[in-house]
Amino acid sequence: MAASKKVMTREEWEKKLTDVKIRKKDMNNMVMNFLVTEGFVDAAEKFMKESGTEHMDLATITDRIAVKDSVQSGNIEDAIEKVNDLNPEILDTNPKLFFHLQQQRLIELIRDGKIEEALEFAQEELAPRGEENQSFLEELERTISLLAFDNVSKCPAGELLDTSQRLKTASEVNAAILTSQSHEKDPKLPSLLKMLIWSQNQLDEKAAYPRINDLSKATLEDPAV
Repeated sequence: MAASKKVMTREEWEKKLTDVKIRKKDMNNMVMNFLVTEGFVDAAEKFMKESGTEHMDLATITDRIAVKDSVQSGNIEDAIEKVNDLNPEILDTNPKLFFHLQQQRLIELIRDGKIEEALEFAQEELAPRGEENQSFLEELERTISLLAFDNVSKCPAGELLDTSQRLKTASEVNAAILTSQSHEKDPKLPSLLKMLIWSQNQLDEKAAYPRINDLSKATLEDPAV
């Protein structure tokens, strides 16, 4: 260890942490923000009652998760219908999102081997949008390329058939719904943990101190001296 580094004992470090005042209300709001954004309805309901955080309509979480589930199961028509039931303006004002949902529907048709239906759908629903937007056209061409390979694993766009593609589309829809409901589209907690890791890495260059190495346990570990 470099001699220039300051060594902080556990007692000194814990005292500094104790001196930092954090309101319980702010902590509760951050936890609630995570539960709502990630869609943990039951946990959010229990936490809201136990912590006394501001009441909110948890039914909106259930509706949003139902949309995500539809996308993740490949039922895109049902997902679009559910989004429109929630708020028609979500898709009316977000052509990129609507295109990606239609693209996912095309992918599902190809996955199911409905080639003729896939070609017809691409020509009638997606091609006109591609003519208006170059990036849409490129994504459409990439998706259609799946039909050119008997063995999809050899297709450069083969990952479109992976579960990760459904998750990507579901995440995009989820973010759009959250925004329409005046919620943040990303939870604050992961960002806070990233900031903690960054801060510790910066501090490591100047001092030896009890640090948190396992974020899941959040326990302080004494520095090696």
